[in-house]
Amino acid sequence: MSNEAAPPNDPTPGPALSADEASLAELGYKQELKRGMSGFGNFAVSFSIISILAGCITSYSIALGSGGPAAITIGWPLVGVFVLCVALAMAEVCSKYPTAGGLYFWAGRLAKRNKRHWAWYVGWFNFLGEVAVTAAIDYGAATTMMAFAALTFGVVPTALNTFILFLVIITLHGLLNTFGVNLVNLLSGVSAWWHIVGVLIIVAALWIMPTKHQSFSWTMTAWHNETGFTFMPFVFLMGLLMAQYTYTGYDASAHVAEETKNASTAAPKGIVMSVLISIIGGWILLYSITAAIQDGSEAGLTALNATATGLPPAQVFLDALNNPTMAKFLLFIVCGAQFFCGMASVTANSRMSYAFSRDDAIPGSKYWKKVNPRTGTPTNSIWLCIVLSSVLTVPALFNETAYLAATSVAVIGLYIAYVAPVLLRRLKGDSFKPGPWNLGRWSAVIGWVAVVWVILICILFVLPPTLPITISTFNYSPIAVLAVLIISVVLWYARGKKHFMQHLDKEQLAIDEKKLLDEIDD
Repeated sequence: MSNEAAPPNDPTPGPALSADEASLAELGYKQELKRGMSGFGNFAVSFSIISILAGCITSYSIALGSGGPAAITIGWPLVGVFVLCVALAMAEVCSKYPTAGGLYFWAGRLAKRNKRHWAWYVGWFNFLGEVAVTAAIDYGAATTMMAFAALTFGVVPTALNTFILFLVIITLHGLLNTFGVNLVNLLSGVSAWWHIVGVLIIVAALWIMPTKHQSFSWTMTAWHNETGFTFMPFVFLMGLLMAQYTYTGYDASAHVAEETKNASTAAPKGIVMSVLISIIGGWILLYSITAAIQDGSEAGLTALNATATGLPPAQVFLDALNNPTMAKFLLFIVCGAQFFCGMASVTANSRMSYAFSRDDAIPGSKYWKKVNPRTGTPTNSIWLCIVLSSVLTVPALFNETAYLAATSVAVIGLYIAYVAPVLLRRLKGDSFKPGPWNLGRWSAVIGWVAVVWVILICILFVLPPTLPITISTFNYSPIAVLAVLIISVVLWYARGKKHFMQHLDKEQLAIDEKKLLDEIDD
């Protein structure tokens, strides 16, 4: 790769490029988005999407019923170590290719053959996975807020009022993202501190106010199984999905790289630090919640998992604190975290769809790749993501199972997209010339651990989580993944084969479109 930026298509001399703009031009794209995000803001976007206050709270019941306290308190750091390997391996590639396209561009550059095919399929898994994640986060936020409203104001949650609240939330997220990257940068910083301070408040309340706590031994090793399976190692592995569901979205640091200053080092640091801080903060939070469980018997844990609040941690707040007002306040903190989480998800989703459209992947690309000249944001892409996520959530009006089936591609789709460039980077070997942020001699070990781990969790994602298998307990992830694959194949032959990275309109490019996925020699 040359150390000099490839010359723009337009031979007319222009103003000197900054280091970030020159690096982006070398990768093939002109600077269009406003580069106003700090390194902390970059970290905060990914940290907000991981959102330990959202994921740990809403997914708590998964591990509680599949391994109990042991799966919660041991599972979180165990999964965290492997996820950190995935994040480190992704960050090394991000440092080399800091573009908004992220994963699909990396895959295309790293593949030895069929570069456009790799980029296309990784891109569609990433794009539709992020649409599903946005839908799941904001609908989860609406569900939690309705639970808060029920406890505080006596509002009766229904499918209709929950869906209406979801639409209000996701529309607000669209508006906040439309106003510009400076506002996103500010709110991302607020979000990061909301999560950090919120965890400290919840942890302090759970240790100071209750008159009783479980022992360290019980909190770390107590076992509970509601899955119907009797093979304990399998039950424990399925319990790990709580943590794995939460550890997603840290690719957001890559998707906002073109808006981040000093992106080749700030973006990879954002990926890694968002995961590392989440491992530490999440474990402290989960341990504190679990130790505050008042009835640790089998019957008590079963009743906790079936709480009328729908959120076992919320029930722990009510039982342990013996102070309904304080319990509601802690739940309010969780609601705020989920709101910020959804806002960051829309940010990442819209930037990825902007980049994917810039390379003519999404039908109607000429509209979705436009950048608002006043705000420096991809306004049309923002609202494309809002509409798609809203449509994906419509089944929740009629059938919760149908909604879960529609959004079940979220995590597995993203991790398929995560592992592809990591695998291709390993297969590329020494011909890969790392960027300024790299893993040095640890690169191969960490990279292969990441690949093996993602393969394992993708297998776990498609297995049935409970017995007996019914319409409501069936794991729809394989069907959702197959649907994404079918959509990708159909669209490839319908338009991708002819148009993807074969641009007719070259105004956003700094090099010839046929060289986008090729390394440029000195």
